[in-house]
Amino acid sequence: MNFSGDITRQSLLDNARGLTRGNLGIPILLLVILAMMTLPIPPFLLDVLFTFNITIALVVLCVAVYAMRPLDFAVFPTILLVATLLRLALNVASTRVVLLNGHEGGAAAGRVIESFGEVVIGGNYAVGLIVFMILIIINFVVVTKGAGRIAEVSARFTLDAMPGKQMAVDADLNAGILDQETAGKRRQEITQEADFYGAMDGASKFVKGDAIAGILILAINLIGGVAIGMIQHNLGFGDATQRYALLTIGDGLVAQIPALVLSTSAAIMVTRNNNDEMMGAQVVGQMFANPRSLGIASLVLFVMGVVPGMPHFAFLALSLAAASGAVFIYWKQNREMPADDSGGGKEEEQGAEEKAGDEPAELGWDDVTPVDVVGLEVGYRLIPMVDKAQGGQLLGRIKGIRKKLSQELGFLVPSVHIRDNLDLRPNEYRITLMGVKLGGAEIHPERDMAIDPGQVFGKAKGIETKDPAFGLDAVWIEPSQKDHVQGMGYTVVDASTVVATHMNSVLQQHAHELLGHEEVHQLLAILGKNSARLAEELPKLISTNVLLRVLQNLLQEGVPVRDMRTIAEALAVTATRSQDPVALTAAARVALSRTIVQNLFGDASELPVITLDPGLEQILLKAVKQSSQQGEGGADDNLVIEPGMAERLQSALVKTAQTQEASGNPAVLLVAAPLRPMLTRFIRFTIAGLKVLSYQEIPENKQITIVATIGQ
Repeated sequence: MNFSGDITRQSLLDNARGLTRGNLGIPILLLVILAMMTLPIPPFLLDVLFTFNITIALVVLCVAVYAMRPLDFAVFPTILLVATLLRLALNVASTRVVLLNGHEGGAAAGRVIESFGEVVIGGNYAVGLIVFMILIIINFVVVTKGAGRIAEVSARFTLDAMPGKQMAVDADLNAGILDQETAGKRRQEITQEADFYGAMDGASKFVKGDAIAGILILAINLIGGVAIGMIQHNLGFGDATQRYALLTIGDGLVAQIPALVLSTSAAIMVTRNNNDEMMGAQVVGQMFANPRSLGIASLVLFVMGVVPGMPHFAFLALSLAAASGAVFIYWKQNREMPADDSGGGKEEEQGAEEKAGDEPAELGWDDVTPVDVVGLEVGYRLIPMVDKAQGGQLLGRIKGIRKKLSQELGFLVPSVHIRDNLDLRPNEYRITLMGVKLGGAEIHPERDMAIDPGQVFGKAKGIETKDPAFGLDAVWIEPSQKDHVQGMGYTVVDASTVVATHMNSVLQQHAHELLGHEEVHQLLAILGKNSARLAEELPKLISTNVLLRVLQNLLQEGVPVRDMRTIAEALAVTATRSQDPVALTAAARVALSRTIVQNLFGDASELPVITLDPGLEQILLKAVKQSSQQGEGGADDNLVIEPGMAERLQSALVKTAQTQEASGNPAVLLVAAPLRPMLTRFIRFTIAGLKVLSYQEIPENKQITIVATIGQ
């Protein structure tokens, strides 16, 4: 068997694949470019390489035009560098050929240089020199300088706005608008965008240096060629000037035309908008969207065309073409208008109402409108935010919030019913639960909200306000200021995100009120799919009402009910000893201790906590015991604390919790199990962010670090 032959063929195939995939192609190209600067190249190969250089420039221009976004052509700065090196290497190689063989005539340096020297400039070196200088001015002064300035400004603003954009992605992720995968892609795009504009800022210097090098190479070739022709080849000054000037200018034009094409490509890339639309579609859609512009241009051209002495045919023909375009756009827009659904629907509804008005129907239960579990009422100016036909995004974001909360809490969050309310101010919205207002604010849908996260450099200009979700200082700014304000450290979100984030905050705070009997039955049905026997036995041990109360207690204390199996097993064991919802809740919390601690501390092995002074803890335990003996409702319902002690305890807890949060640690109070329900109710509405755990709720693999002790 011929193993050596098989191995050789396989290695050749692998090398071919490497070349086609670019693994070896780019290094070989760079080595060829370096070789061109040092080794002599025959005129025929020089023609091929000049043609290849022009082809690359045209391909790059087409890719830049057809790219949807700048990041779709992120490798452009590298290509620009390689193309510039190739062009400079060709200049060096052609200079060597021109100076060595230029005395022999135009074909000595290849057919491409000869053609550009004779055909493009008509064989006149004076005209060729002027054309070359004009190309240099266009490339260097106009295109390259403008593109470089845009790249520099874009790079600076992109880098300044990068932290704000990252925080906006985090805000959308927390609001449920984005999932983890999409948020990761957004962060990667933000980083790539900053890298791209930074690279373009540097790449623009390549083009600028290439233009300067073109001028110097032209001068060196011309002066050196005339000197060599006169001294070494005994040519007259006029003859030497004519021969070497034509070759030198032809060589310069061959190099400068691709350079101008690449400079134009760079300018197109840095002036592109981040829009998922081709440049041609953007130009047509934005320049010719309104027929009025073409109509006015047609009128002006017609007036200029009828002025005596003007070229009537050119002006009148273009006037007719512009007028035809305006009429076509106007006709096309009017033809698309009947596609709106509001055409005949109103007449049909009106006719139905008149028909129904003739014969009044009897009232029924269908005429009684039930109270919405979760509602969102908006003023009339906010209606476009919830109308998909008008580009409203609020419905999609609220759906994302419901999905995120349902996954976090463990049950299906009810739908949000959105309706307009003429009693509200035009820009006002109101969030309701069971028909009762829980939150609301006045927003500006045409503006963006810049939220001060606490570390900003400067002050944004706009309408000062407060973030309705978290109460942070904020400013309503114009959308055009977004990048500038993000560079100052603000977190910028649109009006839909403001409402969605506020909705998310309200629903999280009142998650226990969203859980009802129907949701409990659904949770038991889901439990029955994986633990059929447990789901069958649990309703026999505790009633649905008690189970509902326990799950509501867990949600009210910030504990999700995703792990229904663990909760059900803990309740099944405890239900044989007690039917008290408080005791059952405590048992469920102990069973869910790992989940509770992980939500508060993450994966930390040491848990910094706050504790009570033993003397104060004994006083509170005696009060709990007396209350449980005197009342039937449970210790947390009948406990009464002496007012002075309650005030001192609350003040100390507030200061200690603020100190913990300032140090970046969660504020957690660790107490004896009987005290946990009472203290949870005590701090629920007074000390935001402070959580209460019992000693039994600390997993065995965690260590406690006491950072503060609350005394009497």
